[in-house]
Amino acid sequence: MAAFPDVQKIRFDGPKSKNLLAFRHYDENEMVEGRPMKDHFRFAVSYWHSFRGTGSDPFGPGTMQRPWEAGQDSVENAVNRTRVAFEFLEKLGVHFYCFHDRDVAPEGKSLTETNRNLDAVVKALKQEQQRTGISLLWGTANLFSNPRYVHGAATSPNADAFAFAAAQVKKALEVTKELGGSGYTFWGGREGYQNLWNTDMKRELDHLARFMHMAVDYAKQIGFTGQFYFEPKPKEPTKHQYDFDAAACINFLRAYGLTDHIKLNLETNHATLAGHTMQHELEYAGSQGFLGSMDANTGDLLLGWDTDQFPTDIYLTTACMLSILKYGGIAPGGINFDAKVRRESFEPVDLFHAHIGGMDAFARGLKIAAAIRADGVLERFVKERYASYSTGIGAEIESGKADFASLERYMLEKGDATPNVSGRQEMLENLINTYI
Repeated sequence: MAAFPDVQKIRFDGPKSKNLLAFRHYDENEMVEGRPMKDHFRFAVSYWHSFRGTGSDPFGPGTMQRPWEAGQDSVENAVNRTRVAFEFLEKLGVHFYCFHDRDVAPEGKSLTETNRNLDAVVKALKQEQQRTGISLLWGTANLFSNPRYVHGAATSPNADAFAFAAAQVKKALEVTKELGGSGYTFWGGREGYQNLWNTDMKRELDHLARFMHMAVDYAKQIGFTGQFYFEPKPKEPTKHQYDFDAAACINFLRAYGLTDHIKLNLETNHATLAGHTMQHELEYAGSQGFLGSMDANTGDLLLGWDTDQFPTDIYLTTACMLSILKYGGIAPGGINFDAKVRRESFEPVDLFHAHIGGMDAFARGLKIAAAIRADGVLERFVKERYASYSTGIGAEIESGKADFASLERYMLEKGDATPNVSGRQEMLENLINTYI
């Protein structure tokens, strides 16, 4: 039986549509800057929030109405859930999904039983992929929920926890490859510290790097050619996580010789928790050559934790798409909706409303970003602002020909610096408003 019997395949109706179960702006085949929309976004649905989220919070149990759930975390129920998930993906019209190993299959009483459970569900996932043509964007392993990871996984002081995590990622890489996944993501849910009095930070970072090198080496052994991603998050659940933000992650990758193998999977709400905007994180990663994939969501600025709300802010999506277009796109990564419906939005149809809104918001952001780029006003302003580096002393600085002595001679002869020019922040903010 259908899990969403009252929902037909979501279609594109155009901006004037009053149908709340239709796209107004996301037309997957509309060409923007020479590519169809679907290729710009490579939208994916997160298995963990959309199909495993219950709506529970610290003050109460779950609220979600999910008629297909059998009330037990069995393999049979997990296999049935794959049919539900792919019905949703088909009707929504997305081409990718993402999962943690423990999202799709229950953990058993031993590693052997756990792997057997995962194999059974992967078989069902593979059948659904073949039936629908929907693909796995990236896989990952849940190295944070089980109590064995209370002190971390790769950074745990318990070597057995490290070893179990390695075995878990080994299996996760194998099933990601079997399902044709385009990538694999490292997210250090508990790779950090609560208290430095009991922490050997250098040793833990060394262990984390060793763990990643092991994963890269094993991927080569099994012929997995997907892109590895490292996902920044500054805190929660730990006081400090080692993957604090894009800059910290890139520094880590460079320090430990991992730059040829790993890019970043950036999340909006994680950027907020780090005290950054998503535009900052995208620009930093893109400028350094590490822009890989994106978890699309947003936080609530009045709340201090990772609320994982669906993105509806057109300024946010415009800024995101300007950076993504600037750096040539994110394939083989994509835009994964690592977002969950609110605890109060408990009916199954709310999953469709949430994703439709997010996809439409990004479609509008893409078209606005493309219009800004086509007009070239913003680009010309920025280029002109740095024009002093295109010729003369500025060109000598950028080319490496200048040194302190030559710059001193230059200024002694000139007497003082050329007067500054206004940054025109307000004008540029007004300019962006004309496109929104």
